[in-house]
Amino acid sequence: MKKRLMLFGLFAAAFTFSSAAETPTPQTSPAATPTEATPVATEQQVQAEYQAKLDEFLKSLNPQTGMIALKDGVAQLKVADDFYFLNAEDAKRVLVDLWGNPPESSSDVLGMLVPRKFKVTDEESWVVTLEYEESGYVSDADAEKINYTTLLKEMREGVASANSEREKQGYPTVELVGWAATPRYDQQSHKLHWAKELRFDGNDANTLNYNIRVLGRRGVLVLNAISVMPQFPEIEQATPQILAMVDFQPGHQYADYNPATDRMAEYGIAALIGGTVASKMGFFKIIGATLLAGKKFVILGAIALAAIVRKLFGRKE
Repeated sequence: MKKRLMLFGLFAAAFTFSSAAETPTPQTSPAATPTEATPVATEQQVQAEYQAKLDEFLKSLNPQTGMIALKDGVAQLKVADDFYFLNAEDAKRVLVDLWGNPPESSSDVLGMLVPRKFKVTDEESWVVTLEYEESGYVSDADAEKINYTTLLKEMREGVASANSEREKQGYPTVELVGWAATPRYDQQSHKLHWAKELRFDGNDANTLNYNIRVLGRRGVLVLNAISVMPQFPEIEQATPQILAMVDFQPGHQYADYNPATDRMAEYGIAALIGGTVASKMGFFKIIGATLLAGKKFVILGAIALAAIVRKLFGRKE
């Protein structure tokens, strides 16, 4: 809990408490009595101040709807009525300032999709982050040959090997429990999606990372839905709608690939799922999807607030 509360960031200023005043001596303040003290804030006052900070943050966001151009028009997002979109600046503020993720983990985020029924400050909310990796044309020739049992074993080993570095950086260790949904690839639309179940040390609820990839002429659109496992059915149900919202623009689509002029990626579908590509980009990228689940461990709404209140109210002067 100590490591998580260190990342509380934006809301640290919300928790200012008055401590009991020292009993004045007759020489310095003759009119005072030994029982006088500055009142300590009540839990209700603390909660009200905390909520005011959340409300202030929400008002500073600029939700968007309709057609959104991504990466200078390389791709396009058509926001469905059930969602709203936060641009890159707002998305990074949510991920870093509100949820406590490291800036490195969100450096390439183009924005995020949020279900309209949620605010990003709701504990039960989930979001879909969007990025673009211009790593070349990804061949899908291996799509039907992948042994997903073997791939899962390799992924578990990779996640486990990163845990020592996670601890050094002040983050909880993580275990890849398994597939929440095995990978599925549509060779017509060139869209791929799968889901992983993760367990973070010290957290009761397992985390869900639902991954969507759209293959293009020169790179890949990366969409990651981040939530907890109980919300898997809801996200699974929304996935076809999310897939339909995003695609590359003409001239940048998978079918537009020209082997004479375009670069081919050095990996295929298996490496795309397994995270081999991200591992070449450094520590924060290889575990970027798990770090972006930080919301569930840093802010935790009333739970984190209650822990602070208990600590400060129970402290002796």
